[in-house]
Amino acid sequence: MINSMLANPLLSLDYEPALELLGDDYYDRVAAAQFPAHILRFRNDELLPLLDLDPKTVSDADFIEAFGKFQGIRPFLALRYHGYQFGEYNPALGDGRGFLYGQVRGVDGELYDFGTKGSGTTPYSRGGDGRLTLKGGVREVIAAEALHRLGVRTSRCLSLVETGESLWRGDEPSPTRSSVMVRFSRSHIRFGTFERLHYFKRKDLIATLLDHVIESYYPHLANQSDRYVLFYAELVRRVAELVAQWMSAGFCHAVLNTDNMSITGESFDYGPYAFIPAYNLRFTAAYFDYSGLYSYGNQPTICRQNLEMLQRPLELVLSSRDLESGLSPFWDYYQTAYRQRMLGKLGFDEIEIPAANELLNLTIQILQETEISYHGFFAELAQQFDHTWREDVGNIFSQATTSDDALVTLWNQWKVLYFNLLLSLPEEEMEQIQARLYQHNPATVPVRPLIEAAWKSIAEEDNWSDFYTLIDQIRARYGSPKSSMSET
Repeated sequence: MINSMLANPLLSLDYEPALELLGDDYYDRVAAAQFPAHILRFRNDELLPLLDLDPKTVSDADFIEAFGKFQGIRPFLALRYHGYQFGEYNPALGDGRGFLYGQVRGVDGELYDFGTKGSGTTPYSRGGDGRLTLKGGVREVIAAEALHRLGVRTSRCLSLVETGESLWRGDEPSPTRSSVMVRFSRSHIRFGTFERLHYFKRKDLIATLLDHVIESYYPHLANQSDRYVLFYAELVRRVAELVAQWMSAGFCHAVLNTDNMSITGESFDYGPYAFIPAYNLRFTAAYFDYSGLYSYGNQPTICRQNLEMLQRPLELVLSSRDLESGLSPFWDYYQTAYRQRMLGKLGFDEIEIPAANELLNLTIQILQETEISYHGFFAELAQQFDHTWREDVGNIFSQATTSDDALVTLWNQWKVLYFNLLLSLPEEEMEQIQARLYQHNPATVPVRPLIEAAWKSIAEEDNWSDFYTLIDQIRARYGSPKSSMSET
C-alpha cells in the first residue's frame, strides 16, 4: 500500500484533515463500494496543475486506483445534513451515495475538496443503492465544464469511472450503466449542514462549524470581532452573484433545495438541470417540479429564500437584526451582477446605467418575443460583430429579417441603440468589444439535444467520440459558433 501511494501522484498528495478534525458530530466514517469493473471515461487534466501535478505524470491507472478502486489509507467521511426540499423540511438526509474523499491545498493556497458521487451506500442512503448512473455522471461532467467556460463559480468533475454494474431507475431506460464520479469543489459543507445542527439545538456545534468555515473559506474575516456578521453578509453577496451568473448563462439548476446550497456560494450537484433553449422565465428543467418552484426565472427568489432559511440556525449565534441587515442588499447585489454580466455578453464593460438598462430591456424583449435561441443569439452576435457596425447601423445583424411589423420596430430600436453605444466609444475599443463577445459567449452551449445526442452514441454504440468532441467544443475559447439564431 505504501509503495502504491508513493508511485501514484493522486494518492501521495498532501491531504489535510481539516473537516475530519472537527470530530464525528459532523460525519460518519464509511467505506467505498467494490465495483466489478473500472473504465476511466473522463479525467480533468485542466485541474491537475492547480494540484501542482503535471498531467503527463498522472496515468489513467492512477485515476482508477485512486478514484475507482479507492485505494489509500484516508478515512472517507459521509457528511450529515438536513434540508428544505421543495419547501418541506427533511431530516432524513446526508451523503447517501457519496463521501468526502479528501481535502487538498491548491497551489493558489485555497482548500479544495474531493467529493464522490456513486461510491456506494452510507447510513443516509435511505434504502437506495448508493450508485450513480453513467448518464448522470456524463451529464454532470458536461454541466460543470460548460458553466466553468461561461464564468460561473462552479464545482468541476475530476474524474468519471464506469463501474460495470446494471442499475434500475424510474427516470432512465433500465437496466442502465453505472459510474462513480469525483467532484472537485471548494467545500462539502451545505446550508443543510447547519440546519441539521439547529434541528438538534446544538449551538455549540454551529459555532464550531462556523469558525471552521470562516477560517477555511473566509480567512480574511478570521480576526474580525464581528466575523460571524461579516461572514453572512459576504455569503449573501456571493449567492446573489452566483444566481446572476446562472441567469446570464441561461442555466436552470432545477433542484435548489437547501442541501444543494454550498456555504462558499459555489454551484454544485447537477441532476435534472438544463440550459434554456429560449428566454422563458417559466422554463422548468425537472420533470417532477410540477409547480415550477425551481423554474429558471424563480431562481433568484429561491436563493434569497434559502439564505433567509439559513438565518434560523445562525440565529443561535447571531442576532436577527444583524442577519436581516446582511440579507437586505441581496437584490442590489443581484441586479448589479446580472447587469454587468449581460453587458459583457453584449460586448460592453462600463456604460451609463440608464443606457445599460435600456439595452438589456430591449435585448430581453427581443429574445422573448422572437423566441430565438438564447445562446444562439449571443453566439451569432460574437460571430457577426464587425468594426463596420460602428460605421453604419444597417450593418448590424444585416441578415436578420422578420415580417412582423412590431418586431421590425423592436429590432430597429435595438440596432440604433447598439450603434449609438458603439459610436460613444473610441475606435480602439472595438477590439475589446470583440474580445468580450468571445469571452462571454462560447460557440457551443450544451442544450438538451446536444447532450442527448452525445449520450445516444454512448448508450447505443459505446461510442464516446461525440462526448469528447462536445467537451472540446464547450471548452473552446474562440471559433465559429455552431448554433443558429433560429435553433431552439
